Amino acid sequence: MGMRIAIVSGNPLAVEILRQVVTSLSRHQVAWIASNGAEAVKRAAGEKPDLVLMDLFLPGMDGSRATRMIMKEHPCAVLIVTDGISENAAKVFEAMGSGAVDASSTPALGADGSIKGAEPLLGKIAMIEKLIGKERLNGKTQAVPDAAAAKATGSLIAVGASTGGPKAVADLLSRLPEKPGAPVVIVQHLDIQFSKGLVEWLSGQTRIKVTLARSGTRPEVNTAHVAGTNDHLVIGPDLAFHYVADPVDCPYRPSVDAFFHSLVRYWPRKGVAVLLTGMGGDGARGLLELRNAGWHTIAQDRETSVVYGMPKAAAELKAAVEILPIERIADAVTKRIRSKEGLWR
Repeated sequence: MGMRIAIVSGNPLAVEILRQVVTSLSRHQVAWIASNGAEAVKRAAGEKPDLVLMDLFLPGMDGSRATRMIMKEHPCAVLIVTDGISENAAKVFEAMGSGAVDASSTPALGADGSIKGAEPLLGKIAMIEKLIGKERLNGKTQAVPDAAAAKATGSLIAVGASTGGPKAVADLLSRLPEKPGAPVVIVQHLDIQFSKGLVEWLSGQTRIKVTLARSGTRPEVNTAHVAGTNDHLVIGPDLAFHYVADPVDCPYRPSVDAFFHSLVRYWPRKGVAVLLTGMGGDGARGLLELRNAGWHTIAQDRETSVVYGMPKAAAELKAAVEILPIERIADAVTKRIRSKEGLWR
């Protein structure tokens, strides 16, 4: 069974292109079309779709505000589909902070009348279809890390987030001390085209150094590393970052579970793992494994989550030692890391 997909755009040509993209997959159907944000909010209230394709630039109420109102009043999956994605990264992150799952460029109409550049959008629609189906990762293996590297390695702060995540991550980082005493590694469900922009945006929200996690390098103390590709970020037996394609059928890219599982396998010291707002259940099983391995685990609470999916899944599995509002998580992380400093410093 397919999805009922709504289209929100003030551009008639973009509406027609998106309608053709949606109907090119016979299992999906167009639920309704709105030309502005206010109309979209009203239509979502009366006939909630499975997915909304939302333009950022709309007359009156813009796409970010419309997304925020829909997620507050009648939550459903929202995918930003707009022109000028790269040039408007800050607006994209604002919309994602309001609850949009992801963003994609609007396909174009070719000179021959065919639609060009629809593949990335179709891929994201397929990913969201899987998210709505709540597919989850599973599996666990054990291995022994490099002994010399393990001896020199300290604790680590691992953060996973999805829908609404950029704002929540920014809030968490802004409340951490400039030198938190451990590396911070952030896995945010985000397309590779936005990763560099997210680093730049987060750098303006915190005193902590923020950088992309580079393959082959090890996490640095007092630095926040952001997963930077569409492959999954993991820690390898050399205790360095690596990007892997498997599991290829995972709808979450990069996957929080994949990173958390790798910490259980290879990271020699106990740290703190945090699971923030997001749709689906990615990260919940990995958080449980980390808790069982002796890590201190924290999940964001329902009230401050834009989408209470991933933290809820963690709470149901009893994967979180603490369930806290976003404004209290940084203090809890700092307290726990400082209490562990005597173990490795």
